[in-house]
Amino acid sequence: MSDKVYIYIIGLACLVALISNFGSNISIIEPLFFTGFEISNASIIFSQVSDKNLFIEEWWRLITPIFIHFSLTHLVFNCLWMYILGQKIEVIDGKSIFILICLFSAIFGNLMHFYFSGVSIFGGLSGVVYGLLGFCFSQELMESRNKYLLPPALYLFMLIWLCLGFTGLLDLLGFGKIANFAHLGGLIGGFTMSSIFKLYNDSKSYESS
Repeated sequence: MSDKVYIYIIGLACLVALISNFGSNISIIEPLFFTGFEISNASIIFSQVSDKNLFIEEWWRLITPIFIHFSLTHLVFNCLWMYILGQKIEVIDGKSIFILICLFSAIFGNLMHFYFSGVSIFGGLSGVVYGLLGFCFSQELMESRNKYLLPPALYLFMLIWLCLGFTGLLDLLGFGKIANFAHLGGLIGGFTMSSIFKLYNDSKSYESS
């Protein structure tokens, strides 16, 4: 079995897509969505969200929406970037850092999307992908070197894609409804983790000196 965490994340996303037929059978994966719900007369009735049931009783819902995908394109695109970025970060910075970035960007992205967009069905690894990109970009800026050997055009493309999502143009072009605030929240989460990582490394260097 692989010892790479990003492989397990990709595997889980593929498994959930297979089990749910890309979100078509949403009742099967109801426990993974950010908000619980019931289906009555072909209508979705969302459960009321409270700090108690979300942060204590059903805390996993803060994270698990990242494993839900609604089309093959959605899944392949996210898994491809998870493979590319996850591999680089795990090798260069270690598994622990990679896991923390994924968790932080997932939680921050999901919470931000819920806060700004309200109760809805959403999912995907895109927020985490933006978190990984944000981490890489911030690290390279702070260290003034191409640490992860990623083309600068990639950062520009993903930023433009993020901005286009907020305009509604991608929806009109047939890409479907996009969880834009999850993307933005993930990106902010990646920047935040990068700053924490730098502070931690600086403190270690200070202690050793």
